[in-house]
Amino acid sequence: MSLQTRRGRADLNPAAAPAPLNKMNSDQASKSGSTSRDPGSGSRELPDCPLQLDTLSKLENRSIYILREAFQHFEKIALLWSVGKDSNVILWLVRKAFFGHVPFPLVHLDTGYELPELIAFRDRLVADWHLNLVVARNEAVLAAGTTFPNGILTRVQCCSLLKKDALKQTLDRQGFRAVIVGVRRDEEPTRAKERIFSPRTAAMEWNVEDQPPEFWDQFNTGFPRDAHLRVHPLLDWTETNIWEYIEREGIPVPDLYFEQGSGERYRSLGCWPCTGKFASRARSVSEIIAELRKTRIAERAGRAHDHESEDAFEKLRRDGFM
Repeated sequence: MSLQTRRGRADLNPAAAPAPLNKMNSDQASKSGSTSRDPGSGSRELPDCPLQLDTLSKLENRSIYILREAFQHFEKIALLWSVGKDSNVILWLVRKAFFGHVPFPLVHLDTGYELPELIAFRDRLVADWHLNLVVARNEAVLAAGTTFPNGILTRVQCCSLLKKDALKQTLDRQGFRAVIVGVRRDEEPTRAKERIFSPRTAAMEWNVEDQPPEFWDQFNTGFPRDAHLRVHPLLDWTETNIWEYIEREGIPVPDLYFEQGSGERYRSLGCWPCTGKFASRARSVSEIIAELRKTRIAERAGRAHDHESEDAFEKLRRDGFM
């Protein structure tokens, strides 16, 4: 299958990359202490001995292998892009895997309650990197106003309608059979039960008690034609790995992750009514990494819908949430 972009054949010449790819968004270059590179340029220095890869390089290589396997086996595939740190790392890895280009659409779940800075960052990156963006919104629910911020639903019910149902509507309409998702095992206990290639029913339901075995790098991709697949290239990464890779590669991320004078910052991004900040003085990627090595606060501590009941998040995920 040949790689095609909106501008034609994939060009492997790094000089042909658009200028915005060679710099981080806003002031990220100074925040990370590194210079962003075009992932298709092959400009990263290799280790002295190719047989002794560092941890990040091993994780990178495995994730790229998973992405290529998914692209090879599933004709209709998309990347679920939250615009947060994890999905931006996946987007970067995709561009490395396919020589600087993204050969499938990105789906962003827009609940109508996204942080404005996140939407601005999304639109800027779409324009700079020439991305094929599909915005998923549950317009009927938003028009009726049956949401948590309007005092009608619980947070979990609202999340189910504005994210899970919006995703299913978009998958059915676009015909996507597989979706690449940036979940990690260390992020939340329910996600620790996942597989790299994780099957769902046609209704997107997840049977956590019946997961296929995965031995080493032998992944099961032979699923029924009506099955829906979630592909998890970052499952073995940790939050610290993510930020270390962002620092090494110079990957742009929203400024919301950095403290900007209030003594607080976001650690996980979601809808503004259900996402809280936590106390922090980290104004750069290196300061975030140092902070993570000492903190004992859970990454999703600021996500209010996780705490409505003890099994709230697992119920969401069994029903088809990310």
